Amino acid sequence: MATLTEITPAQAHPRLAALTVVDVRSAGEYAAGHVPGALNIPLDQLDRALPALRTVAARGELLIVCASGNRSGRACESLAAAGIPAATLVGGTSAWAAAGHEVERPEGAPARAPWAMDRQVRFAAGGLVVAGLLVDRVRPGTRWVSAAVGAGLVFSAATNTCAMGNMLSRLPFNRPRPGQVPDLDATLAALTGAR
Repeated sequence: MATLTEITPAQAHPRLAALTVVDVRSAGEYAAGHVPGALNIPLDQLDRALPALRTVAARGELLIVCASGNRSGRACESLAAAGIPAATLVGGTSAWAAAGHEVERPEGAPARAPWAMDRQVRFAAGGLVVAGLLVDRVRPGTRWVSAAVGAGLVFSAATNTCAMGNMLSRLPFNRPRPGQVPDLDATLAALTGAR
């Protein structure tokens, strides 16, 4: 497996104009604040964007960003498997903002971002496990809900997919208002027409 290329916020900031930045968070997370100039391609749409990303990477450096660096790291691994070189922003948008760099928000976007999707999944899964165990005390057999959630998490890790994350991303607080984030087709057109 290839070594993951990492760029720190301090390294990326002066080179930002020369980089093509792709944010792989959900549209709602992206709308709440992103690295200036970043284009949004949610991680679950990455395969659809491969041709455009291949074109962009052939013209210059591609920087992949998420909230903390976890999803962007997975995206970089997927891109590398497809023969597309890319780097991940160490610490993600959180580290970018913590370093005092500007964060771009569409007009009317919430000032506070929703929780990162991985945090929402941990909260929902943990809540379901605890609820299943507590309800089992009065309604025996309910603990199997907890077992099913655990099995789902194992499957999610083994397949690098997340059905719960996909469901949670459709909730209203995870979706931007219309017009705040371009749809994927507009983003792909912007990528292939860029520079």
